[in-house]
Amino acid sequence: MLALRLFVRVASVNSFTQAAADFDLPASSVSRHISALEATLGQRLLYRHTRAVRLTEAGERYYQQVREALLQLDMAAEQVGGETAEPQGTLRLNAAVALGRLHLVPLLVEFQQRYPKIEVELTLTDAFIDPVQEGADITFRVGRLEDSSLVARSLGEQRFMVCAAPAYLKRQGLPQAPDDLEHHNCLVYKGIRGMRQWYFRSAKNSPFRVCQAKGSFRSNNAECLLEAAIMGEGIVLFPTWLVHQALSSGALIPILTDWEASEDLDTHAVHVIYPENRMRSAKVKVFLEFLFNHIGQPPYWDSCLPNEH
Repeated sequence: MLALRLFVRVASVNSFTQAAADFDLPASSVSRHISALEATLGQRLLYRHTRAVRLTEAGERYYQQVREALLQLDMAAEQVGGETAEPQGTLRLNAAVALGRLHLVPLLVEFQQRYPKIEVELTLTDAFIDPVQEGADITFRVGRLEDSSLVARSLGEQRFMVCAAPAYLKRQGLPQAPDDLEHHNCLVYKGIRGMRQWYFRSAKNSPFRVCQAKGSFRSNNAECLLEAAIMGEGIVLFPTWLVHQALSSGALIPILTDWEASEDLDTHAVHVIYPENRMRSAKVKVFLEFLFNHIGQPPYWDSCLPNEH
């Protein structure tokens, strides 16, 4: 059984070293277990290279079946205690870095106080991951949602705010319209898809119009830009889940509130996505119930929006 679990983990992360660390074993021990498994099957499962590991054709077929079988075994073991048993096991979550740090960590501390037998493995990354490939029970997806066979539930529409520190507005003045941003220092996110555009519209049924937002400081880390804005460096446009604490404390002030702002021509939401079979797991069920009760509808972070208290 250990060899199967090690094989699935190596195949998921494409690394003997990472799998060994996850199981607190020497990499040599992981290699021996998988070599023994290959010998038993009479099939090579993995191509081993100096810098990477990848599945053979036979390994890919075996991986898909073994991963599902292990999941079924884990859920069966979890349900042996019956409906009244306390949920337990390891809950694997994946989320964007800022969302996880700001919202999931505080929530998970309270969640584990209520369910002490559930261990949590939280992976934070801004890279797009395949939840099934990574073995995540629940993945938090911010923004555009790709078509997939996974179940998706919305935590709430992603709403955006334009804001700046009081010191900046005192020094540079208050923009009255999106076009005024041309004369201000806008702190713009620049990721793998290039500079983020800023869009505005005056009414729900009107199309978004791009605004030429530019400034002296760009970053691929939203929290760096947020911190710079709090220090009076310039103006930011971010979703409410990212700026609500700064707005609530008065560190930032909302501006251009007569316009709806966005980073895209379409509106998107924050979703949780998961394979349908995960809902048979008690730990997933209780976490989702806890999550949605905690976040609320609309999400608590939208309390910073004008007239939405």
